Amino acid sequence: QVQLVESGGGLVQAGNSLRLSCAASGGTFSNYDMGWFRQAPGKEREFVAAIRWIGGSTYYADSVKGRFAISRDNAKNTVYLQMNSLKSEDTAVYYCAAKYKYSGTSTSGRNYDNWGQGTQVTVSS
Repeated sequence: QVQLVESGGGLVQAGNSLRLSCAASGGTFSNYDMGWFRQAPGKEREFVAAIRWIGGSTYYADSVKGRFAISRDNAKNTVYLQMNSLKSEDTAVYYCAAKYKYSGTSTSGRNYDNWGQGTQVTVSS
């Protein structure tokens, strides 16, 4: 099992940027695909972005493509989500997640079995 701790959330004005971090421990970080998901009040959890364990392949939800960027630093056991041009509809609790490299597609939350506690992102308009 991998333990995940998110940080970097907060209150930001629309149009501004924020960077989330997720520190992993308890496993071999480089063996895991990493993902970011979010859940807004009254809505289901949705996929935001993912990065493969090797090669750096990335995937994004259409709603964030071109504005958000996911990256990872395997030496620091950390994954990042750079969020630019934030909109009020980006307001949500953001969760970091990890799945073993061969455990299905990276864009489905059902394939992830390690989750962080979440960090709140609030975008004011």
